[in-house]
Amino acid sequence: MKTAGADRIGRAAALDLLNSGDLLTLGKSADEIRRQLHPDNMVTFVVDRNVNYTNICDSKCSFCAFYRTKDAADAYILTCEQIYEKIAELVAQRGTQLLMQGGLNPDLKIDFFEELFREIKKRFPTVQNHSLSPAEVTCIAVNSALTLDETLLRLKNAGLDSIPGGGAEILVDEVRSSISPKKIGWKQWGEVMLKAARLGMPTTATMMFGSSEKPEDIVEHLFRVREIQDQGGSFTAFIPWSYQPGNTELGRITATGIDYLKVLALSRIVLDNIVNIQASWVTQGAKMASVALFFGANDLGGTMLEENVVAAAGCSFCMSQEEMITLIHGAGFRAAQRTTAYSIIREYPV
Repeated sequence: MKTAGADRIGRAAALDLLNSGDLLTLGKSADEIRRQLHPDNMVTFVVDRNVNYTNICDSKCSFCAFYRTKDAADAYILTCEQIYEKIAELVAQRGTQLLMQGGLNPDLKIDFFEELFREIKKRFPTVQNHSLSPAEVTCIAVNSALTLDETLLRLKNAGLDSIPGGGAEILVDEVRSSISPKKIGWKQWGEVMLKAARLGMPTTATMMFGSSEKPEDIVEHLFRVREIQDQGGSFTAFIPWSYQPGNTELGRITATGIDYLKVLALSRIVLDNIVNIQASWVTQGAKMASVALFFGANDLGGTMLEENVVAAAGCSFCMSQEEMITLIHGAGFRAAQRTTAYSIIREYPV
């Protein structure tokens, strides 16, 4: 992997590729990098479940169709027993990753998560608790009158294993103030990730594009992710996806499939210090995910036994584990189930 001192692409060249680069040429360059990093011709996935523990959220982002106010008729907080039942179903399907994310709920303090995470670790020791975005961690800290360091350490000690990169949207505050003015700024997002990395916690990074940003903002986001990784970040993967406008306040037309492939390929080219790039079949569907494997992606993310946030925007692509394996084999790759940390659990012969 290249490091900060090595010859690597700069912002101006990356912007030129995004604005003017030929799609197939860009894809070929990204595919060559993928082949260098993953010469085994393997595409991986994790068997997981998204558990959205609450939809009550004070952030009220204009691009989100999932959140509810506290007094809404369909507002909820799952009970611990409901959460345990969902995890038990995941384990029964040989799942290994729990991704718990919810709204920024002011009523949920550190004690709620500590009790929950301890019991999850006790009942389901084989499950990786890959939960809480940086915005949620910050919300818990504020609600509990704790520092970020105190919050992260207590969550880790209670059983939080790793942190997903949700809530990144675009890591440019001008964009964030337009679509999610109540959410943390990009520097605080990065601060949470660096503090988690210093505690030995793996993390991932994401990008939601196609809402209101400019090409320059997409490029800036990628370079800020790269710089956070250079500073000691622990990103195991990068996952870009396109904004889904259904049922949202923001509305507007989302990015095209060509836009998605260009951003995905550029991500693989720019992020020379992150090993894995995930294709987002959840927002793009199986056919586009298959194409993405030739535009820099080497991973299909999770099978997602359950997913509610993107579905709330009217995007309801589904893929079983068997369908995912078939997709990978059909594209000419070897398929393998992995852990959250990208250790191989089992391979599936063609």
